[in-house]
Amino acid sequence: MSKCVAVANQKGGVGKTTTAVNLAASLSHFGQKVLLIDLDPQANATSGLGVDKRKVELSAYDVLLEGKSLAHVVRQTNIQGLELVASNIDLTGAEVEMVSLEGREQILKREIDKFSSTYDYIFLDCPPSLGLITLNALCAANTVLIPIQCEYYAMEGLSQLVETVFRVKQSFSPRLEIEGVLFTMYDSRIKLANDVIGEVRKVFRDKVYQTMIPRNVRLAESPGFGKPALHYDFASKGAQSYLQFGREFLQRNGVVIEEKAVVVEKKEEEEALTDA
Repeated sequence: MSKCVAVANQKGGVGKTTTAVNLAASLSHFGQKVLLIDLDPQANATSGLGVDKRKVELSAYDVLLEGKSLAHVVRQTNIQGLELVASNIDLTGAEVEMVSLEGREQILKREIDKFSSTYDYIFLDCPPSLGLITLNALCAANTVLIPIQCEYYAMEGLSQLVETVFRVKQSFSPRLEIEGVLFTMYDSRIKLANDVIGEVRKVFRDKVYQTMIPRNVRLAESPGFGKPALHYDFASKGAQSYLQFGREFLQRNGVVIEEKAVVVEKKEEEEALTDA
């Protein structure tokens, strides 16, 4: 059975897509078979995996509104073990078109349930809003992964999202749980960042990941080259942080990382350092 994880935060600019892309790449690095579904009309996850969003013909829009199955829209990426359902500009008007559809909040769930044994993990990169597309993602998901930036306003957005998750759980999806909270864009020199982390840990306790993603130039650069940081600059602080997050994510899900994957990682790191 696949585990379906919605990567969501209605506040933009918190590293949501960066997390979806780099976590998916990290898990595939550790031998997991992963599907990333880009549900954001901006299609940043699509371009971040090297796909030209202007040339995408079949996308998540076709699954939500044209009756296409995931099998028809899934595409290979340049990363072994990682497949993609792309997004494009068509998704912009999808929420308006979905309003009149019967069972509109369950469209994505019905399709994903058909693929329950195809992948180890399915990640849903949600748009920065709490509209019908995000509702579809929450109904389809087993859990919600919440990336938040280490700043004051992030706490306000977090409480809104948690309330939405609770309502979806009550009304549509009793199985829905919070996977965890991931701090992004962390800078240890900023006192406020540490204060925010302390407050969130008081509320969410063991749901907060130990791994924190720092501000990193390579993380910002890699989408421009159509690659996750892991495949852009393996030795960079950003890439290594997401690898560590991938380890923690898998360990929390009871997955033992194969020694072979670790050996490959070390070899790639040595090559990256040599090239540098």
